Amino acid sequence: MNPRVSIIVPIYNMENYLNRCLDSLLIQSLKEIEIIAVNDGSTDSTLPILNEYIRKDYRIKIINTNNMGVSSARNEGIKAATGDFIGFVDPDDWVEPKMYETMYNTAIKDKIDIVMCTYTREFGTHSKEKIFNLPNKVTYENEEVKLNVMRRLVGPLNQEVANPELLDAWGTVWSKLYRADIIKQNNLTFVDLKQIGTNEDTLFNIQVVYYANSFVFLNNPFYHYWRANNSSVTTGFKPNLLEQWFNLYKIIEMFLKSKNMKEEYYLALNNRICLNTLGLGLNTISKSNKLSGLLKIKYIKSFLNDYRIKRSFSQFQLSYFPIIWKVFYYCAKMRISIGFYILLVSIETLRKAVR
Repeated sequence: MNPRVSIIVPIYNMENYLNRCLDSLLIQSLKEIEIIAVNDGSTDSTLPILNEYIRKDYRIKIINTNNMGVSSARNEGIKAATGDFIGFVDPDDWVEPKMYETMYNTAIKDKIDIVMCTYTREFGTHSKEKIFNLPNKVTYENEEVKLNVMRRLVGPLNQEVANPELLDAWGTVWSKLYRADIIKQNNLTFVDLKQIGTNEDTLFNIQVVYYANSFVFLNNPFYHYWRANNSSVTTGFKPNLLEQWFNLYKIIEMFLKSKNMKEEYYLALNNRICLNTLGLGLNTISKSNKLSGLLKIKYIKSFLNDYRIKRSFSQFQLSYFPIIWKVFYYCAKMRISIGFYILLVSIETLRKAVR
């Protein structure tokens, strides 16, 4: 008998966090699960820890690969998954005991292709729930799935642009449970981060959601997202991020064209490009970027003057923003690099203060 849910955990050098993650999966109230631990060429004690766990519980399966990155590891997990549904958990995170039972039962009872929960950000010293201003349960069916979920993943429209910090809150794969057939029958995979820089989750979700006929949002923070891990793949300066993100945008655009999507999807993508100047800026001022302040401002000036970003801002509306974001994106639109830099430093300081 196949497990009801396959939980894929991509792992690279996570000896300090792995026990917490696996323990939270083994105490799931849904017992009919398999945990596919993909050891992505770890050089620490990850493998001995995994070997100890498989002696304790037959539901854990280990796949050992050369170090190819998180996308490749997840793809290996998808190939090996035998469950009716697939979930993803990152090895430095953990989940609530009833997460998969609740999401699986929702999928079965309501005949749902994708179920999404919310999450809590964990900073080591404190926790902060990610707030979604939605009811306890929201259901989308048929064309509503594309209009309300897929388009939101591509990018924001109208009032949605007012909160740039929520741009990819819907894009995480670890907050979701997917009907396995949708992924496998359409040969959906994760794209290598070397190609797109970040947002492999969002890109994967855009494609999966396109093929889904139903989607349920549960406003329950079942997932714990660990933000205190300085070795995470989401931290550190990425010198090639500009070109990698334009590779990402091109892939999204080509997918939209292949599916003959409406004009609003391209406007949403255009808005994503503009909002992502915040990410480009924060990447530039990162402490791990050893350039001086003056050279960082010079680099900011260069990417704000990139013809592709200038073209996107020519269609970008500032009217929906609160005043601070309006000033910030006005600086980006008008290519005021010094003002943009000063606001970036203020935003980064504020982000750390309100955690």
